[in-house]
Amino acid sequence: MNICVYCSGSDTIDQKYFAVALDLGTRLAQRGDTLVYGGATVGLMGMIARSVHAGSGRVVGVIPQTLLEREVAYHMADELIVTVNMRERKAAMEARSDAFLALPGGIGTLEEISEIMVSKHLRVLDKPLVLLNTEGFYQPLVALFEHMRDAQFLKTPDDQLFHLSPNLDEAFGYIDGYKPA
Repeated sequence: MNICVYCSGSDTIDQKYFAVALDLGTRLAQRGDTLVYGGATVGLMGMIARSVHAGSGRVVGVIPQTLLEREVAYHMADELIVTVNMRERKAAMEARSDAFLALPGGIGTLEEISEIMVSKHLRVLDKPLVLLNTEGFYQPLVALFEHMRDAQFLKTPDDQLFHLSPNLDEAFGYIDGYKPA
C-alpha cells in the first residue's frame, strides 16, 4: 500500500513527535508499505524517510523546485519527484497514495489534510485519512469542527472526513479495514 504521510518539516519541535515518526517509519517498512511524503530531509519528514529506509522500505518523495533549491530534499529517496509548486506537489502525492496519515504538524500539514477532507466532503475522493492524535494534538481541530457543525457550516460527520486515532496500531487497523462508501 502507498501511504501518504503529512507531518512537520521542523527540527525544533518536541522530541516526543520524533519518536512517533521513527516508529511510523519502522512500521511502514515492516508492513511493506511505500512511504509517499513531502520529500524533505528535515523535521519529522526526514525522520520518517530515514527510518523507512533503515527497515529496507521504499520512499517516494515529492518536493517542489523551490525547496529542492534550498537543499532540503531527501536525495536518498527511491523516487524523488520534483514539482513546479506546492499545488502540483499535493496533487502528485494524492494521486500516488492509497491512504493518508497525518502526524502532528503545522500550517502546511493543516492545509494538506484540509484539502483531503474537502475532496472527501465533495465525494471526489474516497480514501482513508487518519489524524494521529498524539497526546491530544488534534483535539482543538475536532472542537473547531464541532463548532462549525453547531453553527450549520459543516454537515458532513467527522467520521466521513477523517478518523481520529490515538496510536499507530489503531491507525493501521483503520486503514487496513477501510471500505470505500
